[in-house]
Amino acid sequence: MMLSRPKPGESEVDLLRFQSQFLKAGAAPAVQLVKGSRRRGDAHPEQLPLRDHRDVVTLDNLPDLPPSLVPAPAKRARASPGHPLPQDEDPEERLSRHDQHITAVLSKIIERDTSSVAVTLPVPSGVAFPPVFHRSQERQGKSAASGKRSIFAQEIAARRVTENRVPAAGEVVPSLDPPEGAVPSEPPSSRDKGSQFLGGSHDFHRSNLVTGKGLRSQAAEQEVQTIHEENVARLQAMDPEEILKEQQQLLAQLDPSLVAFLRSHGNALEQAGTKATKEQSPGSPTVPVTKEEPIVSTSASESRKEDKLELRAPALKLPMTPHKEWLHMDTVELEKLHWTQDLPPLRRQQTQERMQARFSLQGELLAPDVDLPTHLGLHHHGEEAERAGYSLQELFHLTRSQVSQQRALALHVLSQIIGRAQAGEFGDRLVGSILRLLLDAGFLFLLRFSLDDRVDGVIAAAVRALRTLLVAPGDEELLDSTFSWYHGASAFPLMPSQEDKEDEGEEEEPTTEKAKKKTPEEESRPPPDLARHDVIKGLLATNLLPRLRYVLEVTCPGPSVVLDILAVLTRVARHSLESAMRVLECPRLIDTIVQEFLPTSWSPMGVGPTSSLYKVPCAAAMKLLRVLASAGRNIAARLLSSLDVRSRLCRFVAEAPQELALPPEEAETLSTEALRLWAVVASYGQGGDLYRELYPVLMRALQTLPTELSTHPPRPLSMQRMASLLTLLTQLTLAASSTHPESTSGSAEAYVSAIPSSITWTQVSGLQPLVEPCLKQALKFLPRPDVWNALGPVPSACLLFLSAYYQAWSQQVSLCPEDWLQDMERLLDEFLLPLLNQASLGHLWDSLRHCSALCNPLSCAPAPEALPSLVSLGCAGGCPPLSVAGSASPFPFLTALLSLLNTLVRIHRGLCGQLAAVLATPGLQNYFLQCVAPGPAPQLTPFSAWALRHEYHLQYLVLSLAQKVAPLQPEPAARTALHHAMALALLSRLLPGSEYLAQELLLSCVFRLEFLPENASGGPEAADFSDGLSLGNSGDPQCRRGALLVQACQDLPSIRSCYLAHCSPARASLLTSQALYRGELLRVSSLLLPVPKEPLLPTDWPFQPLIRLYHQASDTPSGLPAADSVGIAMRVLQWVLVLESWRPEALWAVPPAARLARLMCVFLADSELFRETPVQHLVAALLARLCQPQVLPSLNLDCPLPGLTSFPDLYASFLDHFEAVSFGDHLFGALVLLPLQRRFSVTLRLALFGEHVGVLRALGLPLTQLPVPLECYTEPAEDSLALLQLYFRALVTGALRPHWCPVLYTVVVAHINSFIFSQDPKSSDELKAARRSMLQKTWLLADEGLRQHLLRYKLPNSSLPEGFELYSQLPRLRQQYLQTLPTEVLQNGGFKT
Repeated sequence: MMLSRPKPGESEVDLLRFQSQFLKAGAAPAVQLVKGSRRRGDAHPEQLPLRDHRDVVTLDNLPDLPPSLVPAPAKRARASPGHPLPQDEDPEERLSRHDQHITAVLSKIIERDTSSVAVTLPVPSGVAFPPVFHRSQERQGKSAASGKRSIFAQEIAARRVTENRVPAAGEVVPSLDPPEGAVPSEPPSSRDKGSQFLGGSHDFHRSNLVTGKGLRSQAAEQEVQTIHEENVARLQAMDPEEILKEQQQLLAQLDPSLVAFLRSHGNALEQAGTKATKEQSPGSPTVPVTKEEPIVSTSASESRKEDKLELRAPALKLPMTPHKEWLHMDTVELEKLHWTQDLPPLRRQQTQERMQARFSLQGELLAPDVDLPTHLGLHHHGEEAERAGYSLQELFHLTRSQVSQQRALALHVLSQIIGRAQAGEFGDRLVGSILRLLLDAGFLFLLRFSLDDRVDGVIAAAVRALRTLLVAPGDEELLDSTFSWYHGASAFPLMPSQEDKEDEGEEEEPTTEKAKKKTPEEESRPPPDLARHDVIKGLLATNLLPRLRYVLEVTCPGPSVVLDILAVLTRVARHSLESAMRVLECPRLIDTIVQEFLPTSWSPMGVGPTSSLYKVPCAAAMKLLRVLASAGRNIAARLLSSLDVRSRLCRFVAEAPQELALPPEEAETLSTEALRLWAVVASYGQGGDLYRELYPVLMRALQTLPTELSTHPPRPLSMQRMASLLTLLTQLTLAASSTHPESTSGSAEAYVSAIPSSITWTQVSGLQPLVEPCLKQALKFLPRPDVWNALGPVPSACLLFLSAYYQAWSQQVSLCPEDWLQDMERLLDEFLLPLLNQASLGHLWDSLRHCSALCNPLSCAPAPEALPSLVSLGCAGGCPPLSVAGSASPFPFLTALLSLLNTLVRIHRGLCGQLAAVLATPGLQNYFLQCVAPGPAPQLTPFSAWALRHEYHLQYLVLSLAQKVAPLQPEPAARTALHHAMALALLSRLLPGSEYLAQELLLSCVFRLEFLPENASGGPEAADFSDGLSLGNSGDPQCRRGALLVQACQDLPSIRSCYLAHCSPARASLLTSQALYRGELLRVSSLLLPVPKEPLLPTDWPFQPLIRLYHQASDTPSGLPAADSVGIAMRVLQWVLVLESWRPEALWAVPPAARLARLMCVFLADSELFRETPVQHLVAALLARLCQPQVLPSLNLDCPLPGLTSFPDLYASFLDHFEAVSFGDHLFGALVLLPLQRRFSVTLRLALFGEHVGVLRALGLPLTQLPVPLECYTEPAEDSLALLQLYFRALVTGALRPHWCPVLYTVVVAHINSFIFSQDPKSSDELKAARRSMLQKTWLLADEGLRQHLLRYKLPNSSLPEGFELYSQLPRLRQQYLQTLPTEVLQNGGFKT
């Protein structure tokens, strides 16, 4: 009976069942172990004589009886069902027999038999002590499976193996239990030589499976050898086929896990025997060791040989031979040494297939076929091992390494990659955006997690990568260099323009209140969702600020990390007012920065690099405070009062830069930033008390400016410091003229923190004599462009100070006006007139076109790595010299000059005549001509918004000067029309923050009669003459376009009032912008401008009141017209007619189709509005302009229109309205017919003939009054079968008749005739069947007139009453085609050809 072995997963119940089955069977055990029993009374009889030959030790001191257990434990075990307890056996006797007490165990100790063990004497040594063991002297023959044993244990085991290997002569070494891994090797005897296979391919020296372990020492070796010889004899008596057969049977019967165990056991013994044999005598020939292999299948043997070959083959390709003396090389794992082999050859790319981008350790993009040496460290990656460099995925994986150096290296490389990507080095070599790919992969939060690392190097690398990601190169340099420009301290926030829905409709809410509250949805949104729309918001949601504070306050990093953190905080503060408030309110953050990096006393520093920035003044910290103060007046007030910034300003402004005991550049920059911070604070009307304290210091610095300007070459840092000083004096001068804010209901809360200025006019009146020498010295370098460009914003700052000075002087009511008027004349004679007559100034005007962002829209293209969620100006590598912000830009100086001229002209009207020559400059006029010319507008990007804002300042100041000069000229100059076109273009381009400028343009230039010289120079008559030539008839004199234009010019004040009521900016925004541009410092709440989502006014702003009128009518449930709807419609139509006639370039941005849609709003806004005679005349004139031959081809109704979701929907509403209220109005009908031209979408015609057939009854527009040629409706032939069937149904049913709708009757007859006589061979079967059916029905029509028209139609002719000509006799081809009709049809028709 074959009993199965226990399997894994079987329980104890199964084991007991197997045991009971075995006992019932009465079979003998397969293996019987004979051991010396150490238990009392349990010895076998045959083992008793052995005890007599051994020593027996008796322990007399042990007690005879085991200790009793009181109380005895309860018995829980139950008897096994296979072994029931005997009923007659005494339990006490049974317990005694199985007793495990120490007295029973240690009662007798039997000595081990050592009679056959070889005795090894100690080897004599020549030294007194054993030699010291060195690892370099470690024997190579130690066990390969040493595991984690100590070196000493491994050495002892190796010695034992050696001793067992070398027995004494003539002795037999018994090895019942040999050391693990030791395989004895002996010379093969004759008996072994005979025990080989016939082929000699397999040698069996001894058995590997049966070792004799457990047998007596004398009989163990003999019994094992006997078993082995019997096995060999049986194998020799068998054929190889029988061996394989028996082998397969064994493999089928044995458990696979047991077979695997036997194979691994045999392999281990073979390897150990091989090593032992090789190491037995290194100096003598090696004795071959026969190996016994288990009888396995041929495939298994071959596979094992292949495995051995695979293990040995790589050893030949390794660049070095591993030695076991090396650390951790006691066991050589060749599969782990594959990376040390030579790289495979570099594959050359033969196709255009995209490959994975790889980067060097410096962030450079490596070409796919570049071959670099391996010592550069660029080949330590698994994928594409032959290619140098690392992919983004591998770098991301390296950032999670347990080795801090590897994490820091990965972050450093990623930082380098981002920097190069932002600089545009990769260009078109990569597909997609690297920054977008990194952010989508979670790089932002990887940096945030790295900031929480405990290793300073990883934190430093993470901070540097964060700075590289957030702070675009060149942005801060651009904003700093333009701080002293005209309103240069104001800037747009660097935040995405895509706002959430909950932020819409909050224009009237003050920005301070908007920054304090956060919507619940925004608070509950996870950081990844926030970062997807706004990176800065996503970072702030991860508690970035407290972590940066901890790094600064606790870890005290090096200078580079401190500067990186300050740059990151500055970028966060530029994001928005909300972000700036969070930086300010972060616990201990600003306090730590002020105390550690803006101390009032410090140790002198040398010129070289410093090891720490702590307790040392840092210009970056002062700049951070300046950016925070620019976000809002409340922040500035808190910085001055709570954080003791006032004492820091006094400390760093009071001393000259060379006296600050700092490196020269750092001292210069720190002094500049201190002056800028003071200027920002002064722009809110604060910090006036500092002026009194530091007045001597400012005067001394002002006196040295001319001397510093005369040094050659000018130093950029010194020029920036001088310009910042002049900007500070400008703000302090404006503060001397500021008044308290008016008490309005909406502004009380916004100006609670406004501190009245303590500066008086007498304290600043002496500044002008000190600034004029600076201006005089700077203007000397105007003919020298190289030196002039190096001066930077200093000349502009001087002009802006003089403008503010005269503005403040003119507001002093206690002074005599004659004084400042005479001083203005002196300034004009000494400075301005000589300047205006210089040829060098003309070169500046000429360079406006070359540096303009408006004239060069490609210069404002977005950066290659620009992301909507991470706003940057994209000024990597600096700005070109010929650009708005370039070193050769004329915009800052000319804008400052125009600001001064406007101030002088506004105060002293007598200077207009002398200063009007500026407007006639050829360079300025050429610049304006290019600005108003049609062309692609610059894409609205963060940089373009910044550049266009400064460019619009210059344009507005020119127009403001022209508006002041125009009334004083006897005749309208020819350039006034250009100025008016420029004003119209500027009005539709102004960005948020310039609401005051838009309001001023509406009030002054746009609706001024002086800027419409055509009215006085025969413009209306020329319009009538043009219409007479194009239309061919004069019509009613009152309806002529000339008369309408004259009336519109007379109604310009009413038109201006209409547009002021509907196009003015929101009041809150207007007041904020007004305070900023008029210098009302106590009303300025922030220097952060609104986000530039889009221009203030849409491109179709002339139609804006009409669109609002339409929306009001649509939203009114009762359908009542809005108040003064006729007046609003008339004013809008008048102004649009003026623009269409004299300023067509102002409407070039509005497509003709959009203008047509706006005209439809006149009819949809009110049921009776279109019946008013003035409205009828104006709409007819505008419709005639749209239908001009040069305009009509550009009328495209199939493209998307601005401000309109779907023109077919609008046209459907228009048809409904026409059917309801038109009463056959011809003008209304003309607008209905205009979209039905053949070249427009068939959807419009299907809407009329399918859903609004009743409209055909009222479309009685005569053919002579059709505004477009009739051929636009009849050509080409209609190809829509559904529409043709609707045409035919309208004719047959009588819905379309010639006296009801002559135009469409002619059109339908033409298309039906063309369809039924068409013989196109490419037509489908369905189309041919429909054509034949319609022809048959036409032949059988009862209406003879309609039948004649459909069959005999020839050509359209508007002069005929029917609208078309007829054939007197059908052409022969048509006659033949009619003959193909069935005979019964021809007979019933009765038509004679």
